[in-house]
Amino acid sequence: MIKITYVTITYQAAKVLQRTLDSVLGQDYPEITHLIIDGASTDGTLEMVNDYIERSNAANNGHKVLLMSEPDKGIYDAMNKGLRSLDGDYVCFLNAGDFLPAPDTVSSINVQCSMFNGQSPAVLYGDTDIVDAEGRFLHHRRLAPPEHLTWKSFRHGMLVCHQAFYARTDFAIATPYNQKYRYSADVDWCIRIMKAAAKENVPLLNLHMVVVNYTEEGQTTLHHRESLLERYRVMESHYGRISTFFMHCWFVIRCIIRPS
Repeated sequence: MIKITYVTITYQAAKVLQRTLDSVLGQDYPEITHLIIDGASTDGTLEMVNDYIERSNAANNGHKVLLMSEPDKGIYDAMNKGLRSLDGDYVCFLNAGDFLPAPDTVSSINVQCSMFNGQSPAVLYGDTDIVDAEGRFLHHRRLAPPEHLTWKSFRHGMLVCHQAFYARTDFAIATPYNQKYRYSADVDWCIRIMKAAAKENVPLLNLHMVVVNYTEEGQTTLHHRESLLERYRVMESHYGRISTFFMHCWFVIRCIIRPS
């Protein structure tokens, strides 16, 4: 059985956190560690997490829940704290407000992984459904993961949602988030993980299932223009200036000619 660590970054997240915690608590799979990295919240987040810890202990489901609460230098600093505290085989960053779609999500991931021949994949990746602020289904994510994902795939956009990207812990620990980025270090992180996997000839595994419900809110949504500009710089750093320019020209043309 693979051991999975979920890392959830919180700051004043009491309004959206409960469904995230409940979705992990409700998993019928025992080998789960849930790291809550909090930025010293004062809105009831910590009380919610402490109640979650008590409920998890009472459930006796094999889960381990760990809480760290202290000021940080932003979300990617907090994510790096999570990387330094990892336990298990794979890590997934599950945002406050996002949640696992079914009680058997992790069990199904484990089955897919156990059926894979050869060495443990460097990345397990799957599909994403988009939900509203109340957790209600809106639509499937427009960008869908390709059958065979590589680091070059992201030149066409972030085809796998960050929350649907399970990185093997040895690759994750060796690849901290680049804190020079404020909004798009997750894109850069995924690409660098996949580059490292390609260098070592370690495969990636498409899970062929929805692995997360993603809430259509967050820093990227709130700072959309800044995020797009920063993501462009990330793409330039990995794919080159000319390739990135022409690919974005194609994005614009595709949006213009796409039928309504």
